[in-house]
Amino acid sequence: MTAFNPVLLSLGGNLGETEAHFRQAQKLLSEQGFRILKVSAVHHSHAVGCEPGAPDFLNIAILGEWDGTPDELLALTQRIEAVEGRPNDHLKGRSRTLDIDIVLMGSLISTEPRLLVPHPRFQDRGFVLVPSAEIAPDMSVPGTGKTIRDFLARLPADRE
Repeated sequence: MTAFNPVLLSLGGNLGETEAHFRQAQKLLSEQGFRILKVSAVHHSHAVGCEPGAPDFLNIAILGEWDGTPDELLALTQRIEAVEGRPNDHLKGRSRTLDIDIVLMGSLISTEPRLLVPHPRFQDRGFVLVPSAEIAPDMSVPGTGKTIRDFLARLPADRE
């Protein structure tokens, strides 16, 4: 098995007991072989692009190690999302109980339609960058020559 380390995940949610969903996701990740090294504090962000009146999101980042394939990690994160109440046919831009994005997987650059790594929009999202910079500010972003800290520094202040 090839290791893709370190791995950076971004979790968010705005329905139900979000912090409980985060704790359960961490438990399930650990039980399935994802070694959690660091977890950020919980951060709040506005529900931009969601349905009118949507509650704010809570977000965390998790830094860990994974010895499986990218597809295996994607399948695991999707199973966890489903266990925590996110429907498989979830519409983009809608409120959700839990969303788990694979932001970075070591030096992997994947252009597979099912799994784009680095995550294609992480650099524009304060709700990903702020928690990520808290736990992995010097993590390199493959293909860019930049770190998480560099991307956060370039983010307009109103996007944090």
